[in-house]
Amino acid sequence: MNNYKIYMIALGLAGMGLASCTADFLDVESKVESTTGNFYQTESDAYRALIGCYDGWQCTNSNPGNIGGFYMASELMADECFGGTGISDVGNYQVVDRFDQAQSPSELNIFEQDWISYYAAVYRCNELIAHEEQIAWNSEETRGTYMGECRALRALCYFDMVRLWGNIPLFTEPVNENRPQVEPDEVYNVIFNDLLYAAENIPASAYPKSDAANNDGHITQYAAKALLARVYLFYTGYYGKEPSVEGVTKASILQGLEDVIASGEYALVPQFKNLWPAASTWWEGNAASGYTQQSTYAGRGNEETVLAMKFNYTSDYNGNADGNRWLVNMGIRSINVYWTPYGRGWGACTVNPNMWMAYNTGDTRREASIINLVSEGIADDPNYENGYKDQRDYTGYTVKKYTTLSKWEQNESTGEWTLTDETTGLGSGGDYMISQYQDFVVMRYADVLLMAAELGSPNAQEYLNQVRQRAFTEEDEEGNLVLSTYYRQVSATQANIMNERRLEFAFEGQRYWDLLRQGVDYAASQIAGNTSVENGGNPGTVSITASNITNKQGLSQIPNNQITLSNGVLKQNAGW
Repeated sequence: MNNYKIYMIALGLAGMGLASCTADFLDVESKVESTTGNFYQTESDAYRALIGCYDGWQCTNSNPGNIGGFYMASELMADECFGGTGISDVGNYQVVDRFDQAQSPSELNIFEQDWISYYAAVYRCNELIAHEEQIAWNSEETRGTYMGECRALRALCYFDMVRLWGNIPLFTEPVNENRPQVEPDEVYNVIFNDLLYAAENIPASAYPKSDAANNDGHITQYAAKALLARVYLFYTGYYGKEPSVEGVTKASILQGLEDVIASGEYALVPQFKNLWPAASTWWEGNAASGYTQQSTYAGRGNEETVLAMKFNYTSDYNGNADGNRWLVNMGIRSINVYWTPYGRGWGACTVNPNMWMAYNTGDTRREASIINLVSEGIADDPNYENGYKDQRDYTGYTVKKYTTLSKWEQNESTGEWTLTDETTGLGSGGDYMISQYQDFVVMRYADVLLMAAELGSPNAQEYLNQVRQRAFTEEDEEGNLVLSTYYRQVSATQANIMNERRLEFAFEGQRYWDLLRQGVDYAASQIAGNTSVENGGNPGTVSITASNITNKQGLSQIPNNQITLSNGVLKQNAGW
């Protein structure tokens, strides 16, 4: 038997800044080298292997070369954002955004590192699953917890892959083989069964929210049940049929969501803006007294977070740089202005103006989700000119939920401003390209409520009301939270719930998949259109054709290099 070396790189989280807690389950040695001959014997070994699985999942977003991970691909394909970036950059984001290879004909491997990273993550999970029986488990509860988390991680990876590419090779054991693609149903069977295992075997008491300092980032029983609902809704919508997996029915999926709600583990953060660092952080003071950070951020692991992908602060390119690498892509292009709290970035995912106009008066989610470069004064600042002249697909709007932060300080004698922190504005030092560590929130409690409403819960109206009322909650003159006079109740119809999802989860990577599960033709009709933009300060147009989406059935390009390496075993998706 070959002794394969196993490298498990820890996700050591930075518990800094506003979120002062640490996630102990990821605080292990940065590298552990073992072989299959002396590993997978104890629960401790299993735990270390599980950390490697979490790291593999995180690497699908943090590895250099990824297009920006599943999140950015989801945003580019939706009707929320355009490709953006610089006018001289390659047009890979435009290819994804327009579903159009002609935007950059030579870009045939846009998703290659993503493909590699996902299969590497799946391999790690398969390694642990394959060796489960040789581990000396001290308790079935621990076994169910660790293996439930591992299977859920594998399910998450496959769910991303099957949505992106549709037809993919399936591996449920740790082997390196040149396998052909399988029917999506085979992949979904694994996804459903893995999540069912997690929901049934991770004890409800395994990672209580009351100890979020140590538990944040773990997949819980409740996260598994919520993820089951997300997979079920997409599968039944996109494929137009019920799953053939025993135990997966509309009633059982809804009951799982009701279990999450009844658990009392989660709640809506009272003000929407406090879910997001950039929307809830600012700096106060003056040159004489200095500037101090002010924030109402609810923090990492807050009561609304059901599952988050964790990233860590890092100070150098040491090979273990597990920062949120795609976040810098979302930052305002080449910003060179003390417009705190925002930092600089590459200007990807410029916001479609239709999103700004989609919110009703009084809906606090608009300003919490979108940076309006005009109304916030950035567009008029002369220091922003260079960024504006280099920006492609400029619309005057960019994403606020996920953006870089910064801190500037002014010299009292000279009046000059100096950038003192451009990681997330929550820590200090580091390289802003690799040191971003804002969580990516995979599942929020608001999503649980709206999915339960969509699936026909008897409490559907109440659940929808909770989400909408929070959106229209504001502070009065005394600082008390009150319901805005602009709030209007809407009935819990399918159309209203889907519209609420659009507003609630804007720029969270959910919109494209919500559109696609309502039908490819419908998704194409919502995404297609012509929008006036500016490219390097000059008038331009983003044109998206519905047929480009329908001809591809909403699927993405399989990397050409992978098809070549497979000696033709892999087949490209139609339309690409």
